[in-house]
Amino acid sequence: MTALKETTRRPLGHFAERSIAGLLVIAGGGVGFGLLLMLVRFRWGPLYDADHEAAEWFNGLVAPHHPLVTVLQAVTDLGGRPVLIWLVTIAVVSLLIRRQSRLAVYLIITGVGGLILDPSLKALVGRLRPVVDVPITHAPGNSFPSGHALGSFVAYGALLLVFLPAMAPRWRKPAIAIAAVLVALVGLTRIALGVHFVSDVLGGWLLGAAWLGVTAYAFQLWRRERGRPVPPLTEGLEPEAGEEISPAPAEEHVLEHPRSAIAELLVGWVIVFGALYGFGMFVSYHAKGTFLATLDTEVPQWFAERRTDPLTELSWWWSKFGDTHAILLVSLVFCPLVLAIWRRWRPVLFVVLAMFGELSLFLASARVVERPRPPVQNLDGQMPTSSFPSGHIAATICLWSAMAIIVFARTDRWWRWLFVALAVIMPVGVATSRMYRGMHHPTDFMGAILLGALWIGLLYWVVRPNADVHQGNRPAIGSGQVHELDDELARAGRED
Repeated sequence: MTALKETTRRPLGHFAERSIAGLLVIAGGGVGFGLLLMLVRFRWGPLYDADHEAAEWFNGLVAPHHPLVTVLQAVTDLGGRPVLIWLVTIAVVSLLIRRQSRLAVYLIITGVGGLILDPSLKALVGRLRPVVDVPITHAPGNSFPSGHALGSFVAYGALLLVFLPAMAPRWRKPAIAIAAVLVALVGLTRIALGVHFVSDVLGGWLLGAAWLGVTAYAFQLWRRERGRPVPPLTEGLEPEAGEEISPAPAEEHVLEHPRSAIAELLVGWVIVFGALYGFGMFVSYHAKGTFLATLDTEVPQWFAERRTDPLTELSWWWSKFGDTHAILLVSLVFCPLVLAIWRRWRPVLFVVLAMFGELSLFLASARVVERPRPPVQNLDGQMPTSSFPSGHIAATICLWSAMAIIVFARTDRWWRWLFVALAVIMPVGVATSRMYRGMHHPTDFMGAILLGALWIGLLYWVVRPNADVHQGNRPAIGSGQVHELDDELARAGRED
């Protein structure tokens, strides 16, 4: 009997020991942040001098090297609100799809808390940003604490705690190390770019550690109160959810024959490039007196003669649907959702290869053809690439066609036809806007169609993105399955 009591008490004892250690860490972070806040608020001389000397030293080191500045700005964006909000939002939606509402609520509360703490404390302290000899970049608002340091610590830390159980044990320590290095680099870039003092970044890290610790401790208390085992944080918040939150089940090969697939794609890429080169050279320099030459002359002129302010504004917005940022954003939303719903890597690989292949084919063919823009006013000004083929249109064709191919085969619901319609409407709209703005000839549009049709066709033949559906390994979502999924999501929302 005594042994039984000792056995039942042991988990509680381990939790109590971990709780005390965890509370000490949280308290240490909170006290450290509070002390640093007071020193900054009252402008303690030694800290003030050290901060300004470090800002001047970093400015002198970084400002003369523009490639280094570009790298630092790319790294610092990983701690910016757009990237962090995207990561947390995609994670929350994926968790809800997988019926892990508790973890989703944890991410929401932790993320929203970080968003609230940053501007409120900056307003309270009211510290101005560094003033350096050679300004490198600009950031709005006050300086203490660093929002990038705070946000990256909270967001990457929370995501790590949630998704650690989905990783094999041998990968958990490397994942923790990578997250720590990333948070450290984001903070250092804020100092190096001259938008924060060292104490701003330290304050962001300390506050982030304290807030992340509070929310993780509260989650563990919630588990204990409901009689669930409380694992160490090195195993994640809910180890039993590891299988459910893993992106996809382990697959021996995403592609059945990866070596031959790579060879086929390389050979196919060369053939597609050759077709683009031949067509591009013909319409650019050897089509005089043909119907294509007449089309390329009269259509841009026709659009230019009918420009109005409302149409110009509309064309600007529609053209944006085909630029790099919009294409990347749609891809970064669609691919995680595919993983969350169908739990297969092959469709994601299909989309990724579609976009990388389109980009490389566009850049290579534009470089060798070097076609001038239409001889009308170009509303978008000087562009870094030539006219043939249209990168906006080609990217739109490849992305929306790839998404339609994946969705159409995996559900029999009516909304699959929306993706088919968008695969037509989006490229036509982008093409019309690009020709209206004087940026492309009609045959540039034809070149984009050629690129998209050949490259997507090649990928479909090699990658076979819906092979699991066709083989019956992963049935498509039908009407009854969709209703069942809706019911499960509704029940998940009512869970504790």
